[in-house]
Amino acid sequence: MTRDATATDIRDIDLPRPTLEVTLADTWKTPPGFWSALASVDHKIIGRRYIVTAFVFLALGGILAILIRLQLAKPESRLIGPDRYNQIFTMHGANMMFLFAVPVMEAVAVYLVPLMVGTRNIAFPRLNAFSYWMYLAGGALLWSAFAMDMAPDVGWFAYVPLSGPQYGTGKRADIWAQMITFTELSALAVSVELVVTIFKQRAPGMTLDRIPLFVWSMLVTSFLVILAMPAIMVASSTLILDRLVGTHFYNPAEGGDVLLWQHLFWFFGHPEVYIIFLPAAGMVSSMIEPFARRPVFGYLALVMALIATGILSFGLWVHHMFVTGLPKLGDSFFTASSMAIAVPAGIQIFCWLATLWDGKPVFKTPLLFVIGFIVTFTIGGLTGVMVASVPFDTQVHDTYFVVAHFHYVLVGGAVFPLLGAIHYWFPKITGRLMNEMLGKLSFWLIFLGFNATFFPMHILGLQGMPRRIYTYQPDMPWQYTNLFVSLSAIVLATGFLLFFINAIWSLRSGGAPGDNPWAAPTLEWATSSPPPDYNFAFIPVVRTVHPLWDEPDVPSAAGLRTDRRELIVTSIDSAEPQAREASPRNSIWPLWAAIATTVMLIWSIFSPWAVVWGSVPIAIALIGWFWPKGTPEDES
Repeated sequence: MTRDATATDIRDIDLPRPTLEVTLADTWKTPPGFWSALASVDHKIIGRRYIVTAFVFLALGGILAILIRLQLAKPESRLIGPDRYNQIFTMHGANMMFLFAVPVMEAVAVYLVPLMVGTRNIAFPRLNAFSYWMYLAGGALLWSAFAMDMAPDVGWFAYVPLSGPQYGTGKRADIWAQMITFTELSALAVSVELVVTIFKQRAPGMTLDRIPLFVWSMLVTSFLVILAMPAIMVASSTLILDRLVGTHFYNPAEGGDVLLWQHLFWFFGHPEVYIIFLPAAGMVSSMIEPFARRPVFGYLALVMALIATGILSFGLWVHHMFVTGLPKLGDSFFTASSMAIAVPAGIQIFCWLATLWDGKPVFKTPLLFVIGFIVTFTIGGLTGVMVASVPFDTQVHDTYFVVAHFHYVLVGGAVFPLLGAIHYWFPKITGRLMNEMLGKLSFWLIFLGFNATFFPMHILGLQGMPRRIYTYQPDMPWQYTNLFVSLSAIVLATGFLLFFINAIWSLRSGGAPGDNPWAAPTLEWATSSPPPDYNFAFIPVVRTVHPLWDEPDVPSAAGLRTDRRELIVTSIDSAEPQAREASPRNSIWPLWAAIATTVMLIWSIFSPWAVVWGSVPIAIALIGWFWPKGTPEDES
């Protein structure tokens, strides 16, 4: 509904440009000071926090990976005992999947999507702040437990009955389950924000066929999160009920079913692979255009491939369960769907290759990571088709072949594009360029180190080396291959260390990039680098899918008030302006709500009564959050 104007309205069209920018900066700013920073709802500040926190968890997970490889470098190693190894093994997987891979993709989207669609802030910005604090609390819970020797030790998948009350003694499995609640609640909140932002806050004229491909990828990803992640939250909640209240969801003796856990977990778990991959595919499509110096080939085909991948991802989960004795007819269906999903992935790869072939590539660091992604993800996709075959999967399911496949898909299919994206959007976020020489050196160390680390694991798997073991006998034929893999892992870690050094050094000493150093075509480069608090002085109007290439002087819309935070709301399909809507101001209440929720969730690990009594401070925080304060900006 359009808000009525008053005689005291101050509109952007009424002010000269310098005065307008000063007025908007005062309206949208986050004041200096510690408490003001905690209360900020600026999507750029929260996005930076998300990105930095996720990369801290990446570094911690990488340290655990090196410890695993040091333990397995030689037979009968006593570097790490079996109990601590189980914790490290579980922590590495849980950390990388739940604290890094999914959150970092949403983190990049939190920062970039509002800029790419031409709006001044994300939808529900206070919910956005709340989601970050919940994510941070979940990570802090997991790593605090590791420091106190209470870390989960049941694998990142927490299969029952190993994680159930009979075998999962202590509180380790409970901590895993509540960490899931923290991170998935955060991911669901961000997904809702992104869907509303993309559907209702696009710049006027940005019709569905003009949306940037990264934004399309995040729209599909957000729907996957909304549809898939409730399954893992149900699984973790019922596991806690079995452990703390005495229910029997997974106890066959009382009518429960252990396979129910696997169905719930993998119904989430396989879409999660594409929740990680699809944003990476969108990043590749965004990066390849400026470095190929031509529009991406097959825009419509790429959009349809993203949507098809999202739909097909919900028909794959049973291929993780081929060895559980399910009906053969069901196995054949999931074999077919597991192979079918290679088709949209192949369409995207051929579109990217055609773009490079018909363009004039400039081999900067981001494009090198794109090429590295195409190579490694193709290998991961081919081995994915192999394990989709029931007879083959039956032989290699519990071997290192699956470990190799898994890392080729997730590291090759997500981390390579992500590192390229950090180099690409680093000037937009920081106002500095990353060092090109260090960037290329880190790429080659990571690319060569990755392939030397994980490709031999296929051979280890075919030789019969089981996964999830902490040591092996010297008479097994795995010793020298494991030593080579462990040495290669050190090369890989060196490449990541160089990447971190480059990023930290460039923050202070990187070159000044200008507003659009890559001559890119999308709207995030239409404003300064880094962007001002208000993103755009005038909301841009879009007439093409490549606005900065086709119309260097991007037209703009006017009429928003400058004395309060206002956004343009547009229609879903044609992005026609429909209303002016207030955007919430900074608030400390999301932090208090997150603290109250954190106390309740951690307390519930030890007592089910926490759900009752812990709801009281949560209710108080929410009342403070939504209490009417007299202005539209303060009531959302």
